[in-house]
Amino acid sequence: MNIQLRVLLSAITLSANMVATVYSQSYPLKSVRLVVGFSAGGGTDAIARLISRKLDSWPHALIVENRAGAEGAIATELVARAPADGYTLVMVSNAHTITPYQQKLSYDPVKDLAPITQVASTPDLLLVHPSLPVKTVKELIALAKARPGTLNFGSSGSGASPYLEMELFQSMAGIVMVHVPYQGSAPAGMALIGGHIELMFGSVPSTLPHVRSGKLRAIAVSSARRWPAVPQIPTVAESGLPGFEGSVWYGLLAPAGTPAAIISRIQADVATAINTADAKKYLEGTGFAGIANKPDEFAEVIRNDMARWQGVLRKINEKKR
Repeated sequence: MNIQLRVLLSAITLSANMVATVYSQSYPLKSVRLVVGFSAGGGTDAIARLISRKLDSWPHALIVENRAGAEGAIATELVARAPADGYTLVMVSNAHTITPYQQKLSYDPVKDLAPITQVASTPDLLLVHPSLPVKTVKELIALAKARPGTLNFGSSGSGASPYLEMELFQSMAGIVMVHVPYQGSAPAGMALIGGHIELMFGSVPSTLPHVRSGKLRAIAVSSARRWPAVPQIPTVAESGLPGFEGSVWYGLLAPAGTPAAIISRIQADVATAINTADAKKYLEGTGFAGIANKPDEFAEVIRNDMARWQGVLRKINEKKR
């Protein structure tokens, strides 16, 4: 009986695998919904729409739907509760690894969602107003130590990664500055250009034009290594704070339980899409780097980021007490 049972179970498993393989080969049989947790025009939306345009191999459209709010959590919750059939996906940013420590969620960001692929990434530039008499990270740290609690830095909000990067920067440098939050990165950038604040971290795609025009000065980049779009700008790590790293990434998630064959199919097709010549040109020209890693690699990125930002947020809360 045991032998017969094992044979039967093996046959059932084999049949299930064959069905999944056939299903994935015919996927998608209808339009796929890609929910974006941020407004149109931002980085998350731009990457989602790039993928939508470049998935030429799909017989049905990938339809982008914006559901902004709660740092992406509204859209992510919607997808976490959707059927696990591969027809409802979410494009998240690295805010996905921050929101669990800043707001109560009705879903588990790890258990309720299946990583597909990290699509793209871009670092932030450490920007100062041209009137600030600093051209290097060391000069900025020295000035902040000489004038504790007087330099003002802006951000797109207290829950955003540029703010957390600046908190990490202050902690590692042993300095104290004043945070001025804005309702988004664009208002913060305009405040810096206008001289209302003195520094901030801002994404390469959105702030590089202002650096090139001379309206802002970039003194460092937040990535672990120098960034191809701005190779002349040193990293924060090489400028006096070894180990400093921060970046904004964008990735695809599906509801937990989505068949592995479907996950693999989507990952492979997205990898092909962002490696086309014109997609590469767009990404590199705007300061992004295409990634398209495997699901397990993306899962590790999520785990590592959650651990890092949890530590930063713990220090921020301790400082407030």
